Amino acid sequence: MGKGDPKKPKGKMSAYAFFVQTCREEHKKKNPEVPVNFAEFSKKCSERWKTMSGKEKAKFDEMAKADKVRYDREMKDYGPAKGGKKKKDPNAPKRPPSGFFLFCSEFRPKIKSTNPGISIGDVAKKLGEMWNNLSDNEKQPYITKAAKLKEKYEKDVADYKSKGKFDGAKGPAKVARKKVEDEDEEEEEEEEEEEEEDDE
Repeated sequence: MGKGDPKKPKGKMSAYAFFVQTCREEHKKKNPEVPVNFAEFSKKCSERWKTMSGKEKAKFDEMAKADKVRYDREMKDYGPAKGGKKKKDPNAPKRPPSGFFLFCSEFRPKIKSTNPGISIGDVAKKLGEMWNNLSDNEKQPYITKAAKLKEKYEKDVADYKSKGKFDGAKGPAKVARKKVEDEDEEEEEEEEEEEEEDDE
């Protein structure tokens, strides 16, 4: 993502991410002139990773552990820039999905099953086209469900604020609510990124 604090520590890498990085470096050394076909390369890495023994994966696990220590240390030292977002409160209510997002959750698995190997971008494009082709009546169940979830979310936010989780001296309730929504938007983006990594 292009946004965010450039000074924020680089995210921690998983054992599999280190493995893919190593494979990419090996490929570049053996075939410096051959460009990497990312989809095909990712598939081969995934297949190779599944056949590896625990002993073979151990060194990548160690690399991931070391990187986690590095990340935790840097995050501890890292303080958000002035005006930046504070650390998310795990107890804060989670922002509900929109009608379109509920629709995507239902149809994403179907698209993947009927189009094996389809990229994340193409899945999103198909979902967008399908949603736009729905009539208002067909969209209504998703919109209604989203509205109910939003009502519950707003009630949860009110309960959350009433318990003194927000510092009232820093601004009105509207600002406090926006803070929760901003944090949840960020959380939703992180979930999308994790889902993309799982699909690769």
